[in-house]
Amino acid sequence: MRKKILNVITKTLILCSVGTFINMGAFIKRVEGIEDKQNDNLIEEILKRKSELFGTVLSNPEKYEVQILYTQIDRNSENIPDFKTFKYRVDKNKYFYPASSVKLSACVLALEKLNNLNIDKYTPLKIEKERASQKAVSKDYSSKSGLPTIANYIKKVLVVSDNNSFDRLYEFLGQEYYNETLWKKGYEDVKIIHRLGNSMNYEENRYTNPIAFYQGNKKIYNQPMMCNKKVYTNNMKGLKKGKGYIRGKTFVKYPKDFSKSNYFSIECLQNILKAVMFPEAVSTQKRFNLKEDDYEFLKKHMCMLPRECDNPKYNFKDSHVKYFMFGDTSKAIPKNIKIYNKIGCAYGYLIDNAYICDENKGIEFMLTSVIYTNANGIFNDGKYEYYKIGMPFLANLGREIYKYEENRRKI
Repeated sequence: MRKKILNVITKTLILCSVGTFINMGAFIKRVEGIEDKQNDNLIEEILKRKSELFGTVLSNPEKYEVQILYTQIDRNSENIPDFKTFKYRVDKNKYFYPASSVKLSACVLALEKLNNLNIDKYTPLKIEKERASQKAVSKDYSSKSGLPTIANYIKKVLVVSDNNSFDRLYEFLGQEYYNETLWKKGYEDVKIIHRLGNSMNYEENRYTNPIAFYQGNKKIYNQPMMCNKKVYTNNMKGLKKGKGYIRGKTFVKYPKDFSKSNYFSIECLQNILKAVMFPEAVSTQKRFNLKEDDYEFLKKHMCMLPRECDNPKYNFKDSHVKYFMFGDTSKAIPKNIKIYNKIGCAYGYLIDNAYICDENKGIEFMLTSVIYTNANGIFNDGKYEYYKIGMPFLANLGREIYKYEENRRKI
């Protein structure tokens, strides 16, 4: 093969010598079969080149409910980014359980709401309770001050995907405000219906705790308990999944109904990520009312590895919440590779939503994907193929897209 390439290159050099211009780098790529193919099949073509890695999933993508959204980023001479997006089986009408991937939206909206109220994100707060299902909070020993703050909840959400912290952001926002603010901004394929840490039924999740913010002993803002009087449910196809599920210690022999579960489309996940990483590149409608310090705060903790975190300190491997490229390894992530992301993991679904860049090689791209691994069709039994199929798929997907970026011609 290499001899054939050299023969072709020799002929090409002769053509060049008589005035014919040819981009040699692109030409060699084309001969070797790794040219840029700007079409809707690009992702599938990249995966098919590595059948040993992706063959099992590609042979039955419907079973694994795979969706992939890949966005290339090129910059012009003024460093302004240009985006080109490719899709593989992306369909907002095909439900998947988004798990913790929804948490980035809560972080962004909580900061925006604070700004609208003119409250600093480090302001201490107290969370009360008015219903038996609710939990009150007046101390947070994971924070430097020992007091709860929105900033510390966001930090824990982004660094280790803490469920309790998400619940507190959900309670600050309120179910109605959370959803309808996103919808008004154009993120329409979204429904946030329940908390993730405190297990509550559908009705109880419509209520959110009273919250008060303080400066010293002075209460500066009081938010009473809220109840969303509107009824939110999912109405797409495929909401009943599997053969059964475990409820408590009982096996329920009916498909699990996700009509009253959180929903977030792949495209909305990536669009919110884009609004955080590249606010100037999204429409005014889709932007969030954030200060420059808010953007830096979000980026810092989206990228932060658990071992880099103080208050609290964590003893997790680098890949704990970095599924693309590193999810199947315990090795340290190289310093030149930065991953700004939010993952999800529940009910057999694995999701990652990331902006990945290599500062040394000038590589940057966005990648969002979901895969479902629940071979026996039973939920809550703890028997999912996360580490056999799901995690290797996402890690290899990230690596192959990264390799493609290494060779891709930039505009």
